[in-house]
Amino acid sequence: MAIFNSNNRGRDTGSSLPPAAAQASGGKRGMFSVLGPDVVVTGNVAATADLHIDGRIDGNVDCGNLVQGTDSRISGSVKAEVARIAGSIDGSVSVRQLTVERTARISGDVEYETISIENGASVDGHLKHIAAGAAGRVFDRTGPSSPPEISLVSSAGAAA
Repeated sequence: MAIFNSNNRGRDTGSSLPPAAAQASGGKRGMFSVLGPDVVVTGNVAATADLHIDGRIDGNVDCGNLVQGTDSRISGSVKAEVARIAGSIDGSVSVRQLTVERTARISGDVEYETISIENGASVDGHLKHIAAGAAGRVFDRTGPSSPPEISLVSSAGAAA
């Protein structure tokens, strides 16, 4: 079994990137960024790639896909296409496909297309469903400008 040959003098000349990152070096697909548990960011974070946050961010987060670790904290708004929240967010959340894990704590309004909330999770704010047909809709991180319209309907079907 020959691991090394005479041309590389005992050094591995292959890519040091993980396989997914090496395949996608020319684009966003397969790329991700990680902010570890010891990282504190003061300011906004924007990423075209997927983002995994285990640390603390004091600012807004805007990314493609977000995974938030259980001990992480975001103080600001979050905007993403897909998000799995397990930590704490103090601000509004605008996500097309949202999963709120049992350890998550969200203090702010949540705007979503699809949502899954595990038993034990905490959301202290308004939940606002966005229709799936609004595919071109840009999620607004500032929250709704006016309160949603609510119609009460009795069991007989007449508006109350």
